[in-house]
Amino acid sequence: MTDLLRKSILDAADTVVVKIGTRSLTAPNGALDEAQVVSVADQVAAVVESGRRVVLVSSGAVGAGIARLGLTSRPTDLAQLQAVAAVGQSHMMEAYNRTLEVHGLHAAQVLLTAADLNHRRRYLNIRNTLASLFEWGAVPIINENDTVRTYELRQTFGDNDRLAALVTNLIRAPLLVLLTDVEGLYDGDPASESSRVIPTVERIDDATMSFAGGTAANAGLRLSTGGMGSKLEAARIATEAGEHVVLANGRRPGVLMDLLAGEPVGTLFLAEGESVSSRKRWIGWTVQPAGTLTLDAGAVRAVVSGGSSLLAVGVKRLTGDFKLGDIVALSDESGVEVARGLTNYSADDLRMIAGQPSESFAGILGRCPYSEVIHRNNLVLIGKARTGC
Repeated sequence: MTDLLRKSILDAADTVVVKIGTRSLTAPNGALDEAQVVSVADQVAAVVESGRRVVLVSSGAVGAGIARLGLTSRPTDLAQLQAVAAVGQSHMMEAYNRTLEVHGLHAAQVLLTAADLNHRRRYLNIRNTLASLFEWGAVPIINENDTVRTYELRQTFGDNDRLAALVTNLIRAPLLVLLTDVEGLYDGDPASESSRVIPTVERIDDATMSFAGGTAANAGLRLSTGGMGSKLEAARIATEAGEHVVLANGRRPGVLMDLLAGEPVGTLFLAEGESVSSRKRWIGWTVQPAGTLTLDAGAVRAVVSGGSSLLAVGVKRLTGDFKLGDIVALSDESGVEVARGLTNYSADDLRMIAGQPSESFAGILGRCPYSEVIHRNNLVLIGKARTGC
């Protein structure tokens, strides 16, 4: 039985980002489950044939490489992990491409790192590349570039969950689908008979996040690094920017077509507010802040409720060694982050003018290029400040 709200939301999704995790792509022994890869690729092709654009964010390279090389455990050495990822990535792409070619589609490999999305020009180049791939009828298949990343293959993006949310914001896709190894977000431990899948989440709040602890850990060979917490964080990023998210079981037959038809599959997370502009998505949810400004209560009210720019007089203290033009986080005095923005002053200059009125800048710095520390046009509310809860 279809849900009318779901159906209206999903019918309008002309672009879909689908993320599938390692556990949904590998067999119990860690080998790439090629039958499952075929199933996913067939479903992606069906979604494309329905007139939608699709980006597939696929984990599984490390797991596929471990099995391909006949290893019995996940290496701990960075160079070995990167080598395993390189072997597994090529194997995984071969499997996707073979299936998509049957449908007259091309698989386009796109490997990204956090630095690619933090850098504004590279960020825009990625968006332009994806747009060109859509024009040529290709299916972008995105993964984190494990072979060059230096952060020990841990959770820079969160097992591709956060990466999928950032790609959703990059291309302003109305829908992000997170395919995992459970049916959706449960109101308790999925292993318990009393637990039920939550069909719809209107707002991701503290109560919602508490359900992340109910997901049982997968036994056996540890191949994935994400969990329900990272999936909820990914859903938060996308929904705060104004898009919808569905969390569902990647091994459910026909899962993509069923959920796009409005069937009650998985958990639907509703968008929180209006869609945010592309530039503000980059400021608010993509770039990692280079520092933090702690604001007094008056400045928090002015920024959050008053729609004002941030003035130096409301800055109580700051951390970080940021430069003019960097993204910084804004928090209240209890440490709760309320916004992010593009700063008009470096950390060194701001330390001298913090707490001071704008008319004193010239006397302190010898110049006054800006009266605001962060102009309202370069500021984005996030978290509870954006949702009003």
